[in-house]
Amino acid sequence: MEAFKYAGKTSSGGIKKGVIEAASREEAVAILRQQGVRPTSVKSKPKDIEIKIPGLGGGVKEQEIVIFTRQFATMIDAGLPLVQCLDILSSQTENKIFAKVIAAVKQDVEGGSTYADALRKHPNIFSDLYVNMVEAGEVGGILDTILNRLAGYIEKAMKLKKKVKGAMVYPATVVSVAIIVVAIIMIYVIPVFQKMFSGFGGTLPAPTRLVIAMSEFLKANILYIIMGLVAFVVAFSQTYRRNEKFKKGVHIVLLRFPVIGALIRKVAVAKFTRTLGTLISSGVPILDGMEIVARTANNKVVEEAIMKTRTSIQEGKTISEPLAETNVFPPMVVQMIGVGEQTGALDSMLGKIADFYDDEVDNAVAALTSMLEPLMMVFLGGTVGFLVVSMYLPVFRMADMIH
Repeated sequence: MEAFKYAGKTSSGGIKKGVIEAASREEAVAILRQQGVRPTSVKSKPKDIEIKIPGLGGGVKEQEIVIFTRQFATMIDAGLPLVQCLDILSSQTENKIFAKVIAAVKQDVEGGSTYADALRKHPNIFSDLYVNMVEAGEVGGILDTILNRLAGYIEKAMKLKKKVKGAMVYPATVVSVAIIVVAIIMIYVIPVFQKMFSGFGGTLPAPTRLVIAMSEFLKANILYIIMGLVAFVVAFSQTYRRNEKFKKGVHIVLLRFPVIGALIRKVAVAKFTRTLGTLISSGVPILDGMEIVARTANNKVVEEAIMKTRTSIQEGKTISEPLAETNVFPPMVVQMIGVGEQTGALDSMLGKIADFYDDEVDNAVAALTSMLEPLMMVFLGGTVGFLVVSMYLPVFRMADMIH
């Protein structure tokens, strides 16, 4: 496919300019004529020179997908044709990568694909959940409603993710600062004291000898320690990604951790109920919905529990019964889902559970932060305090001897 810049006249006599993708100039002209545009100029578009800096840009943010989805819903609701909506959005999107994806989607729709099938070709940007909901919206003729619902779901999922990340930032920052401060003291400050103590004679206190020994070890092996830590992190991440049993083991351990395990469980419940409720209310079949929810769980224990429940549903059971047997979801959640099934309002019940657990996540994050703050302060203060006292013990002993 090649990009062509074009200019032409519309059937109403107006001038239209833009960029279109086609296999050749002749195909581009044919597509424009199908769209009611009489081209006056069709030229190959020069390729953009892109300088990629690692860690900056290079992808599509969730917020950009939310904006795209809301704008698309508004245009569809206003009666604009699908292809025209995509054309407008691709031309006004600032992210070049996303703009190219939207243009490719528009090209596929023009070629006869459904909107959902066109989105399915870009799984790195549009998830299974997104595509299936769009497909349900197209079939039901309520695409604008589904898109608004999708945008709302993504926004709530983003808020949930920010809450969890926010809870991890503080301890990670304090631990990082503690490690840097201790390393500086051990490598640069302790050797100064060591030289000073070497002229004192006699035996140094045990804590002072321990700190000096640690300082000498750190100075002699700092590069090996850093290399070892990097190797451990790389090995752990690679094993975590490739070994499903190892990944499940990590998830089991995390779920059993005090406070953190409860937070992870509450996040899983909030995500499960929010996602499944959104899919069911959008017309996605329950079995497809359960499979999508399992794939997006990001926790092997939760994923297996959902897939077991899905298998039981295929055999004719309700959702609540097999869900209770997994022992992953709290009894209150299972009972509320059972009530939702009996009353025929499962989607709204799932939404209520999700709202409740969003608040529970807020409370769990606040409890975790309030617990970690004093612990981190004690850890940092205790570590630095021990080093300082260890270095001053010989000085105190000398003062006693003088008296």
